[in-house]
Amino acid sequence: MSNSSKKKLLILGGIALSKEIIESAKRQGAIVYVTDYLEDSPSKNYADKSFMISTVNIDALVELVKQESIDGILTGYIDLLLPFYQQLCEKTGKYCYATAKQIELFTDKIKFKNLCKKFNIPVVEEYFINNPFDIRQLNNFNYPVLLKPADNSGGRGITICRDASTFESNYQKSMSFSPSKNVLIERYIEAEEVTIFYLIDDGNITLTAMGDRFVKHIQDNIIPLPIGYFFPSKYLDIYKKQLHNKVVEMFKSIGLKNGMLFIQSFVVNGECIFYEIGYRLTGSLEYKLINHSCGLNPLDMMVNFSLTGNMGLNNQKTRFNPDFNNKVYSNMSFLIKPGIIGKINGTKEIEKLDNVIDIVLSYKKGDEIPLNALGTLAQVVARVFVWADTKSQLANIMQTIKQQISVVDQNGENMLISDFDYNTILI
Repeated sequence: MSNSSKKKLLILGGIALSKEIIESAKRQGAIVYVTDYLEDSPSKNYADKSFMISTVNIDALVELVKQESIDGILTGYIDLLLPFYQQLCEKTGKYCYATAKQIELFTDKIKFKNLCKKFNIPVVEEYFINNPFDIRQLNNFNYPVLLKPADNSGGRGITICRDASTFESNYQKSMSFSPSKNVLIERYIEAEEVTIFYLIDDGNITLTAMGDRFVKHIQDNIIPLPIGYFFPSKYLDIYKKQLHNKVVEMFKSIGLKNGMLFIQSFVVNGECIFYEIGYRLTGSLEYKLINHSCGLNPLDMMVNFSLTGNMGLNNQKTRFNPDFNNKVYSNMSFLIKPGIIGKINGTKEIEKLDNVIDIVLSYKKGDEIPLNALGTLAQVVARVFVWADTKSQLANIMQTIKQQISVVDQNGENMLISDFDYNTILI
């Protein structure tokens, strides 16, 4: 994708994962800028140039784009930044993979569910109450229920409520995480989970991957967090028969042209039930596995689009294979307790293992994981990407990695909580 060479890319948001975008852009020969209002944003250290302009200050960002002769703009991983990304692209005439309406549909959980219903795509049952609510309404729920802000991501502001008093005490908390002050109340489901990935290139919608999502319960009222994805999903064929065509039809109905999407879904009695969508780069970094399997890299395509207006797929979409060419892959996520990191051990040894594609750290020594990170993806300290020829071989490799990695606090106490029997992927 040499068209990106020496072009300038501005990334909105300097979170640790933005380093992935920076590395992709630099591989393609681009000069990379990062901006947000934080001096210590992790990715600013890797950019060619960084700025202290907030990602929501559109007027100041418009001036920055002009002054620095920026060629392209991109953000990823955080739903809340997408509207500002779209507005900035529109005001500066830069390429944007999404329209304001599409972003609204896919960042507002209520609007997304209503769209799914139009196409007979199953979604999680929900409950409705007045605001402010009458306490008597709470007795009509079939507990447990899930309280979540309608327009946030990453697990922020979500609480499992097993009775009316828990609901009442957490309602305003969930509301505070919603920019639109809307809260979604859903039936809480404990079931197997899958995540489905799509790439859109000039209006062509391609299923790129589907993985089984393994989670760990940490506390009773906190949603379980992912500790691993296994590809390909054992439900891939069922999904393709039941829902794939409906989903493509739904995406086409709102005019999707470019970009990438992920959908999170429960599987209940062999049926996928959608509960979340993201029209953006995702923290699972599944593109690393896809690229290893078929040589096509969705992240590189997103960067290329931002700089050239073209995803750069060039009619190669047939190379995408959600079956992963009969190999097996995993994204292992390691979770840690709140505290200050004293040391992360084993990463060098893990990198040297034959079947490890990459290891990505979210934190470094001295970083603090605050108490309010509990129940959010901010508890993920590391992701390890691996592949194998067979499930049993993969399980053995994952077990080896689990034994190698350790994270301790400043007192030498263990911070890792992601204990998991990887042999369960063989089931």
